[in-house]
Amino acid sequence: MTSPTPPSPAAPPPRITQGAFSYLPDLTDDEITAQLACATDRGYAVAVEHTDDPRPRNTFWEMYGMPMFDLDDPAHALRKVLACRADHPADHIRVTAYDSRLGRQSTALSFIVHRGGS
Repeated sequence: MTSPTPPSPAAPPPRITQGAFSYLPDLTDDEITAQLACATDRGYAVAVEHTDDPRPRNTFWEMYGMPMFDLDDPAHALRKVLACRADHPADHIRVTAYDSRLGRQSTALSFIVHRGGS
């Protein structure tokens, strides 16, 4: 008589791979600041967004405050990311940088800075 096989642990949820850096390990705050500095150096407007539904087809994430135009200090944007993390710890949070140099607002950079529940 064989002993019953113990139940296997539940599989971890799939990792959301949206935007730049999705296949890399989660970014540290210093790495986020470096990316924000890159965006501000190029004159991009920066927005912080969050959602409780991070599926790839959900393109409408909720903005956390207003987009930051004419931003010259990436630390200000990082403070907004940290505040969003504190207010919405269960949500996925991303930073989106917009380039308006060509007369239209287009996404130049977008990356996840917090994965809900992590």
